Amino acid sequence: MRTVLYNILLVTALTLLAPYYFVKIAVTGKYRRSIGPKLGLGPAYDVPEKGTPRIWIHAVSVGEVTAAVPIVTALRRLMPDAVIVLSTSTETGQALARQIAGDADLIFYYPLDLPWVVNHVIERIRPDIFAAVETELWPNFLTACRYRGTTCLLVNGRISSRSFRRYRLTRFFWRPLLRSLDAIGAISVHDADRLIAIGADDASITVVGNAKYDGFAARTSPALRRSIAARLDITGGVHVLVAASTHEGEEEIVLSVYERLRAVHKDMILILVPRHVERADSVASLAEGRGFDDLIRLTDIDAGRKRRDERIILIDTIGELFKVYGLATVVFCGGSLVPRGGQNILEPAAWGAVICYGPSMDDFRDESRLLESVGAAVKVSGEEDLYRTVIWFLENDDERVARGLRGREVIMNNNGSSAVYAGMIQSAVERSHGMRGKHT
Repeated sequence: MRTVLYNILLVTALTLLAPYYFVKIAVTGKYRRSIGPKLGLGPAYDVPEKGTPRIWIHAVSVGEVTAAVPIVTALRRLMPDAVIVLSTSTETGQALARQIAGDADLIFYYPLDLPWVVNHVIERIRPDIFAAVETELWPNFLTACRYRGTTCLLVNGRISSRSFRRYRLTRFFWRPLLRSLDAIGAISVHDADRLIAIGADDASITVVGNAKYDGFAARTSPALRRSIAARLDITGGVHVLVAASTHEGEEEIVLSVYERLRAVHKDMILILVPRHVERADSVASLAEGRGFDDLIRLTDIDAGRKRRDERIILIDTIGELFKVYGLATVVFCGGSLVPRGGQNILEPAAWGAVICYGPSMDDFRDESRLLESVGAAVKVSGEEDLYRTVIWFLENDDERVARGLRGREVIMNNNGSSAVYAGMIQSAVERSHGMRGKHT
């Protein structure tokens, strides 16, 4: 009955929203690359025929891909003959996966949770094991996996404070899905407790840690820093403020702070990275409206325009933020001065950058506490506090560098979770094969 109700609501919602998405695709091009594969169309699911076991890892978007890739790499070391495929839901996640997931045999889009679509895709992939990263549970997909005999796991499991409130209100719906999982690996005790509160079996949960630490530490390199510095024509010795993953309402604050900062540090550069790239035009207009006539876009640089006197660089393409962190003197992490729950602060910490953010960090509470404890991150209350904190870091170089290195050390010391998650998946493979042996 629960599944029937879910499918009625799902088909109704898709029917009502279809005109909106068709217009969005036609006008903006967004979703154009992903809609066909999500419906199970085309050659995107041509998985290699040879190899065993067949392991499907799913990561929704950029953040989950960052956690999934080191798990895929660890799996490849453990099981070199396995077929390992990686799916994403978003186009930004797909783009990042294609850049950094070299150990995956196939990268493709996760299907829409329509029964005829998921059955078709699962039959083409034929997974022995399915592992969702963080918390991505779709009823029709999991039902089809169970029917086919695929073992299902949740790895790097986490539930944010905002999501937990919604999950708890609909616990009756999530409990059977969580109970159908063979094993759950959680990032923290808090996440494990939340999963249990919404219906997971506590006997199936192991607290492992965050695989993202592994991914970030492995991706930083002097060569990557030199490459982005040359691309943006930023030389050593210049202070750079990176305003990362900003939301509407935050760019105004950042620009106001930057205006005051460069009155003191005249050569200082601001790199603006809106959370949603489609807001680039409005962010550029905002800067111009405040009298900044020295803004250049990354797309213009990549098209051949050389940065000369421009001191504001607007990143208007996806997949560049991690590289840009390598240039940062100080980072402001967005989604935090507005009530959005914050954004990922582990990436800049992996580069050894010091980080500022606002009071809204509910989605990254454990990470912020950890970095604050070593002085690598500072919570600010608003514009004036942000200015005072950044100017203090700029005028205290030795302390800033020392704090950044302590933050990087935190990232390095928390490495190793991806290997444990890979071990969980390997154990699930062994149990699955053992069970099949008993039935033959």
